[in-house]
Amino acid sequence: MSRRRAILAAATAGCLALGVPTASAASADSWWGWGGHRHGHHAPVTPTPTPSDTATPAPSDDEESDTTPTETPAPTAEAAPVEDTTPTAEPEAAVPSDEPSSDGEAEGSAEPQDEVAETPDAAAAPDASFVEDFTTDAVTGLVSRLYPQSWQPYPDGTSGIYAPSKTVSVHDGVMDVALGTGAGAAGTFGSSAGAWDHVGGSFSVRAKATGGDGNGAAFMLWPTSGTWSDGEIDFPEGNFEDSPSAFHHSMTPGKEADRVQIGTGVSWRDWHTYTVDWVPGESVTYSVDGKVLDTVTHDVPTTPHRFMFQVGNWGDQGNLLIDWVSTTE
Repeated sequence: MSRRRAILAAATAGCLALGVPTASAASADSWWGWGGHRHGHHAPVTPTPTPSDTATPAPSDDEESDTTPTETPAPTAEAAPVEDTTPTAEPEAAVPSDEPSSDGEAEGSAEPQDEVAETPDAAAAPDASFVEDFTTDAVTGLVSRLYPQSWQPYPDGTSGIYAPSKTVSVHDGVMDVALGTGAGAAGTFGSSAGAWDHVGGSFSVRAKATGGDGNGAAFMLWPTSGTWSDGEIDFPEGNFEDSPSAFHHSMTPGKEADRVQIGTGVSWRDWHTYTVDWVPGESVTYSVDGKVLDTVTHDVPTTPHRFMFQVGNWGDQGNLLIDWVSTTE
């Protein structure tokens, strides 16, 4: 049975500027630059333009394409309640309460438990409508040019944080995001014509991190409309020195920062496969290595989303490695 507790994520007004870490926040909550579980997509934004069906112009040899339609909003300073459903040694499916709790004392993330061994099926990419396993090497600056149907990076300079052309490469069968370089990385998986149209489906990524303490990543389904209350699904997310979690956000306008937290009990330091199975309007199921952690049946999106990730621009040096990513509809 999942263990639940309400914690209050502290978010201070002094942390409103993107990319400015707060020394007072706990390490598990500070890597986006402000206290609590907040990053560049946790606030309403101007709707993201739908990408054109025309071909994306090829970037120059030394920089990523800067045509990806995206905008990174600034966070609010409101505190946000979290319902933590960190599993015990053997995670099993459980349905959380209808609303995240709004009381409780601030606590740090749960300590990672014994690692969950991947099964062969969990380690291999599934038979899906979109699979990218990064078999073609690409030096920094050429990833979007060599993967035009798989990777749509944020333009360099977005929010003063992201510079994929300086941080993202592909080698030895993995996408490699360099950490601690002073620049972050972000982008959407899929083609410029189809990546923004997911309404339900299965979304998986096999990833690990080496080093990078003080930094972290958020893989997420973010609404194409740019309207936060259309639903945000984050998995996996967290600092690399901690255990990643899922964060399932409220779809009530004005309460989008409320979310259910589902712990994994695993470590970023080992290869794991993280999967979101989304049935529009019905349920979202979170799994690690093929084992279900929890199924949420409230605040389930029904509109188009895109599958993407973000990595901050501070913390120690290291690498986020992505073995493969897959999506279905």
